[in-house]
Amino acid sequence: MPPIFTIDRYLNIRAANGPSFSPDGRYLTFLSNITGVAQLWQIPVEGGWPVQLTFTSESVRGAHYSPTKHELIFSMDTGGNERTQLYRIHGIAGSTDHGLGEGWTTTDLSKQPKAIHGFGGWSHDGTQFAFSANREDPSRFDIYTQKLDGDARLVAKGPGGYFSPRGWSPDDASILISRPESNYNQDLYIADVKSGKLRHLTPHKGDAQYESPDWSADGKRIYLSSTADGKDLSGLAEIDVVSGKLTYLETPTHEVEGVHVSPRGRWIAYLLNVDGKTELKLRDLKGGKTISPQGLPLGVVHGIEFAPDDTKLAFVFDGPRNNSDLWVWDLSTNKPRQITHSSRAGIPFSQFVEPELIHYKTFDDRKVPAWFYKPTTKSDRLPPVIVYPHGGPESQTRPNFSGVFQYFLARGYAILAPNVRGSSGYGTEYMNLDNTVKRMDSVKDLAHAAHWLRDQKQGDPKRLAVYGGSYGGFMVLAQVTFYPDLWAAGIDVVGICNFVTFLEKTGAYRRAHREKEYGNLTDHRKFLEEISPINHVDKIKCPMMVIHGANDPRVPVEEAEQIVAALKKRQVPVEYLRYEDEGHGLAKLKNRLDAYPKMADFLDKYLK
Repeated sequence: MPPIFTIDRYLNIRAANGPSFSPDGRYLTFLSNITGVAQLWQIPVEGGWPVQLTFTSESVRGAHYSPTKHELIFSMDTGGNERTQLYRIHGIAGSTDHGLGEGWTTTDLSKQPKAIHGFGGWSHDGTQFAFSANREDPSRFDIYTQKLDGDARLVAKGPGGYFSPRGWSPDDASILISRPESNYNQDLYIADVKSGKLRHLTPHKGDAQYESPDWSADGKRIYLSSTADGKDLSGLAEIDVVSGKLTYLETPTHEVEGVHVSPRGRWIAYLLNVDGKTELKLRDLKGGKTISPQGLPLGVVHGIEFAPDDTKLAFVFDGPRNNSDLWVWDLSTNKPRQITHSSRAGIPFSQFVEPELIHYKTFDDRKVPAWFYKPTTKSDRLPPVIVYPHGGPESQTRPNFSGVFQYFLARGYAILAPNVRGSSGYGTEYMNLDNTVKRMDSVKDLAHAAHWLRDQKQGDPKRLAVYGGSYGGFMVLAQVTFYPDLWAAGIDVVGICNFVTFLEKTGAYRRAHREKEYGNLTDHRKFLEEISPINHVDKIKCPMMVIHGANDPRVPVEEAEQIVAALKKRQVPVEYLRYEDEGHGLAKLKNRLDAYPKMADFLDKYLK
């Protein structure tokens, strides 16, 4: 019989992500949570001992190497408040074989702690960088440039909401800008750096996605994934910068995502989302041939980054049996190689479980895709099951690694993770099936996951728990209020309980974007009140656990306070975990080591 490990062992499984090549292509920086919070590290591309570059108590959000010097810009917030600031790392003494020198320092480039900053790329000459920030108005992001030894310069004011730089043109004269009005309708603009004049690159009628745009090496084209011209599934496309004409290069039967162009123009790397798993593709722009790396198991690829000389491609891979790590694909030999080996905390690889992709029928005979994990332990009884709705809602549960999932599987729980209508990854039509007044159709889909477990005898119908975060937290609360007889326990993490107060208090910059999905308080207030779980608390029968970060800017902590107070008033058993130094989720290991054991005890108490 395999050994049973405690949950803290699973929580101490490490992860690496966010690769960035040094300008000479010899090193990769990456983020790792080895210390308990994500910090910046560097490792030789050929492998070796990594060097830690940052030493903060807060999580580093991302880092980007200069194209010309051994220095980086990284982003970091405070306590999960998402008011990210930009910092520069540069050497101050000596020289070593890892580029930065024997000593280095960190400089605060932003110095605007009340504003959110989003890095938008280095200029190709390495003298300045672009970023977005809501410095002038909390509801509006603008585009700025800044020299390393100077102050920020406003280039273009945004129209309100998200407005993000996506990279400098090869001649550094222009900046590509993305504006997502919603998750199903976006636009691209080109800003002249000197004058600030904006040119609308993607005028269109109706809705169209223009995702993951990247300049060609000669600056004549933009490569991207798109649904322009009425396509349901995003394809690989290019836009002529002068004429604005969009041409499709490939229109696969699965969504294209994560497009990235090599610096010297030889390659386009892109990802296919095949029912949640990833197929990495590399298109040779000279020969037209498309290749893929061989030997990757079930999982997900992201974080694509080319070496400066086009000879290598770094990416992040993780899967149900593989915690997140960096790989380098040598394009001359077509061989991928893992270069970081994050600790599995001594848990044998053989004990990790891969899920089965299933489809179950819902109320309108539509088939809902879901990942079903069977427990590793054998029993004469049907197992207890954790049903996991993802957040978003325009998101997708994919076959990623989850130490929490693997712990519960080892403890005899099954897990069912559905991608109900409204999920991304299956086309625009499917993603829009839950918009505004169709919200409760997705709630019905989730209830039918419980019906499938019962009908297929895959789980004990009297021992079902529903657990989710953010929008998934709303789904939890909607299940236990509208389908109270299905559930033995519910766990709501940073979830929405009241759409009215959520829309009133969520970050001003994201309100309009979220109204496209949920509806607005002028036209849809009555409907939003009707579906808000806070107005149906009297129907809840099962014990509840509520987890929230006090600094959450997306779903303010008042959402948790409301539902907890209402549950206590009605004497429904509820355990409330509030973390003062967290935001939208639990990023710090010390808090995860507190919350997840309590979650395990909660589920064992009511389901075992």
